[in-house]
Amino acid sequence: MHALWQRLPLIARAVIAGLIVLVAGAGPWSILAGWNLRVFSTVPWSIVPMAVYLWLFWKYVGGAGWPDATADTRRTSLRANPVAADVWPMAIVAGLIGLAALMPLLGIMSRLAPLPAESQPIEVPPGISSTTVFLMLVMASIVAGVVEEAAFRGYMQTPIERRHGVVVAILVNGTLFGLAHFSHHPAAVLAMLPFYIGVAAVYGGLAWATDSILPGLVLHATGDVFSLTRLWITGRPEWQLTTTAPPPLLWETGVDAAFVRSLLVFVALAAATSWAYWALGRATRATSLQAVR
Repeated sequence: MHALWQRLPLIARAVIAGLIVLVAGAGPWSILAGWNLRVFSTVPWSIVPMAVYLWLFWKYVGGAGWPDATADTRRTSLRANPVAADVWPMAIVAGLIGLAALMPLLGIMSRLAPLPAESQPIEVPPGISSTTVFLMLVMASIVAGVVEEAAFRGYMQTPIERRHGVVVAILVNGTLFGLAHFSHHPAAVLAMLPFYIGVAAVYGGLAWATDSILPGLVLHATGDVFSLTRLWITGRPEWQLTTTAPPPLLWETGVDAAFVRSLLVFVALAAATSWAYWALGRATRATSLQAVR
């Protein structure tokens, strides 16, 4: 079995490993949350067993437990390396600039192809309090941040990045990241793919610049709290910025001022993100050198 695994191309091994981590981490929450909505639904009891499982999951994918022979590989693949205290603020600011660049990107995408008007709604059985729903959404966001960063930016991106470079790694994990969100908009998977590759570039770029998935994990979980709460309250996903009618497509109007403005803002924010990640990488390497000395 080991010999067969080693014969697979590195990218195939990284993709398979990342998908296994994704299913192993997120699957139990799907089951527990579903039970919670049917049994004692007024109390968010599923949070407690999921928190315990998530801690055990994190320890295992980070190298703890049997078998000892894979401990170093699991720890390296997870890439949950400590981030210096003075680098953390830079990482968060750089990541926020990157996330801001996604807004004009969505504006550009909405002019090139119709984006889905709605996402899979958050259906809540009657009688469940808002507090219970919100706490379960927070837990879902933490699970998504931990598991998806471990799977996509850790196990999937790390080996590909080291062999083929960060651009190839982000394209691979971003494409799989987008396909993993198929259920959110099954009729518009390809139309939404640039958005998810952009998200992967933000989180994957942070992992590359800091040599750690931890800053991306924090931003991912925090962002999901906002986007899931917004979806629950308004019924609108993160890519549906307003309640107004979708903008006209570019081939119907030609290049206009609104499209040029979105393009210029996107280019400026993307350039600012690239510079911030470059500076972040230099700060990370300088901190590592000081630690060695």
